[in-house]
Formats: sequence, structure tokens, C-alpha cells
Amino acid sequence: MVDQVKVVADDQSPAEQSLRRNLTNRHIQLIAIGGAIGTGLFMGSGKTINLAGPSIIFVYMIIGFMLFFVMRAMGELLLSNLEYKSFSDFASDLLGPWAGYFTGWTYWFCWVVTGMADVVAITAYAQFWFPGLSDWVASLSVIILLLVLNLATVKMFGEMEFWFAMIKIVAIVSLIVVGLVMVAMHFQSPTGVEASFAHLWNDGGWFPKGLSGFFAGFQIAVFAFVGIELVGTTAAETKDPEKSLPRAINSIPIRIIMFYVFSLIVIMSVTPWSSVVPEKSPFVELFVLVGLPAAASVINFVVLTSAASSANSGVFSTSRMLFGLAQEGVAPKAFAKLSKRAVPAKGLTFSCICLLGGVVMLYVNPSVIGAFTMITTVSAILFMFVWTIILCSYLVYRKQRPHLHEKSIYKMPLGKLMCWVCMAFFVFVLVLLTLEDDTRQALLVTPLWFIALGLGWLFIGKKRMAK
Repeated sequence: MVDQVKVVADDQSPAEQSLRRNLTNRHIQLIAIGGAIGTGLFMGSGKTINLAGPSIIFVYMIIGFMLFFVMRAMGELLLSNLEYKSFSDFASDLLGPWAGYFTGWTYWFCWVVTGMADVVAITAYAQFWFPGLSDWVASLSVIILLLVLNLATVKMFGEMEFWFAMIKIVAIVSLIVVGLVMVAMHFQSPTGVEASFAHLWNDGGWFPKGLSGFFAGFQIAVFAFVGIELVGTTAAETKDPEKSLPRAINSIPIRIIMFYVFSLIVIMSVTPWSSVVPEKSPFVELFVLVGLPAAASVINFVVLTSAASSANSGVFSTSRMLFGLAQEGVAPKAFAKLSKRAVPAKGLTFSCICLLGGVVMLYVNPSVIGAFTMITTVSAILFMFVWTIILCSYLVYRKQRPHLHEKSIYKMPLGKLMCWVCMAFFVFVLVLLTLEDDTRQALLVTPLWFIALGLGWLFIGKKRMAK
């Protein structure tokens, strides 16, 4: 992959077109953070706290621990061959063309589904200020804005994600600091509740709902980490990937402790976990409870931009995945063409049109949190499939190309062992999804996607054999 390409003309063949390495280390670091702080933390944490109580802290730590190793596997693979544009490429190379096809299209669908969840979330946040606002007006406005901004250069995307992520970081750090001050001052809310760390263990202990509640927390918490692998789709557009990618991946544990663990500890110290309303964002409700409605509006703005950031990342990654699939001949050739700004414009437009499914979902399921849970469960299942393909690719890489592993400057720690541990963990989460009605429905619907993909592969396979 070249570092810069000339202005791309529409009449170039797909093979002659390439993405530009315009994302700097600054962009990559903040894209990684933005990917790790998604809608699931802001919108889904209310339900996870309600399901698991304080034990949700351990849930997030366990999931983060597992996914760190998935990202280390991805990092070593991407750096073993800088021609890899994303994990779809190394899956195709190591496992076979079918794996690249299934991974690429599933990842595309993952982000479309996640984007739908973000559209649903944005609608809910907008209605905090405008209770009478129509669902479809809010959704359509956001989708059009995202499309227009992403049709600019990739550097524009990097800048947008940089500032989106900065807003999230400042907001969460501010929430943690304000919460700690409240605890230190023994702040009392209008309802007479005094802020204290003791809320974490005094109201039924760390596991107030037992192991069943603890396990139930995994169902939605997994979705909060969707996007953690986003740096893997920026590989072809990253300057100096040998330095940028390891830095971004190595910072994952610190980000999880800071943004997930600390924020949840503060929320449940100021607001007892039993008082958290599952249908609402606890980040907003924390400030409402302590009598600071203006601050609640600010936090609502932050979580709205967080959802917009997640949707923005989704639009970016889906268009790049379609570009790669089209170059491999397993997606329409039109998606392999770049605009004069080296942006896959047709893929962007197609993905944005698909996001309108979020509006349809709201009509099918009028409950915002109900629609969000259904969509996020499907998304989490599909993302776990993609993460599993990354791990399987790594195992094949270790078996078939040991010389590349030996030369690697970024070896995955406990490589083979942790691949199997992580895959066993994903199976464990799938079993947990059968315990609740809403997540079970999503689990039963998801195989339809793989059936459709399988039929598509049979058709594409026949065409390849004919050639």
C-alpha cells in the first residue's frame, strides 16, 4: 500500500485505486478511544446496572481483559503484512476467500446494525430536549449530516473523530471528578440520598442479585465494547502503522479502567444501584438526581455526540469494508471506485441508506430501550463472530507462518492459549443470551444473516469456478 496516491479518477480500474495514509498518530489514538467509548456505555449501562448491581464493574473488567487479547492478535497480524487493509484481508489470506467474504460482509452488517442502534439512541437523547420531536426527523437529519461529512477527505473523518472523542473524554473525566467531590463532601440529593462509596457494598453487597444477575450483565455489556477493533479498519489509511497501531492497542486496559470502571463506581456511589432506572441513561440521571438539570443537559449533549461519533465510525468502517470486498470481487464493482478525494462515495451512500432501518425498528418496537436491546444483541453476536475469525486467523498464522511470528515486533502475549480462552468466553456469552426473552429473540434471528451469506457465497463460488 503506497503512502500517497494521486488524485483518483473515476475511470481508473479498482486495482489502480488505493486509499490514502492521511490518518496521523493523533487521529488513531483518539479513534481508538472513541471506538471504546460507545453508545453502549451511555445508553446501555442503566440496564446492566439494574441487572447486575455493583458486580457490573467486574463484568466490564472481564470483557475488557478478553478483548485486549483479541486486539493484540489483530495487531500482530496487521503488522505481519502491511498490505493488509483490514482484518478481512488477513482472514481471506490465512483462512481462505470464504473467511474474507464472511468477515467483511458481517463486519459491514455489524456496523449497519450498530448504526441503527445509534440512530435509536440519538432519537432518545434529542427527545430529552424536544419531547414532541418526531423519531424519523431526528434520525434522517443525523444520517444526512454523517453522509455529507464523510464524503469529504479521510482527514476530515479523523478530525471529526478526534473532537468527538475529546468531548467524550472531557465529559467522563468531569463526571468522575464531580462524583468524587460529591462523595468527599457527603453530598445529599433532594431525595435525601448521601453520596458514598458504601453504596457499592451496603445495598446487598457486590453481588446483590447473585450469579444470575452477574451473568445477565454480560448480555448488554458486550455491546459497550463494540468498535474496540475499529483501529483495524484504519490500517490502510494510517501513517507509520508500526508505531501507531501498537500504541492504540496497548492503551486499551487503561481506557477501560478509566472510562468504564471509574465512571460506573462514581455513578453507583452517588446514585445507589437500586435507584438506577434501566430505561434511562445513568449519566444524565445522576445530575438530575442531585438537582443539577443544566448539567444534565450538558451530559445529554455529550452522550448524543457519543452516539453520533459511534455512527460516524460505523459509516467510515462500512464504506472501507465494502471497498475491500469490491476489490476482492465479492461485492458490486461500483463500491471499489473512489471519488476525487479518495473516498469510497458509493459505499458511503449505500451504508447510510441502510441506517434508515433504525427508523423502521422504532415503528416495529415503539419502546426505545426495547428496540435498542434487540438491535444491540444482534450486533454483539455478529461482532463476536468477527472477533472469533480474528482469533482463528491468528492460530492459522502461528501454525503456517512461524517465521513471521518470530520476526514480529509486536507479539501477542500467551498467543495460542488466550485465543482458545477468548473463544470459550464468547461461547459462554452466547449461552447467557438464551436466558432473557429479548436477547433470546435476537439470538434466534441472527442465523438468518449467515444463511443469506452462505447462499451468496454459493453463487459467487460458482462464478469463480466458471472463470
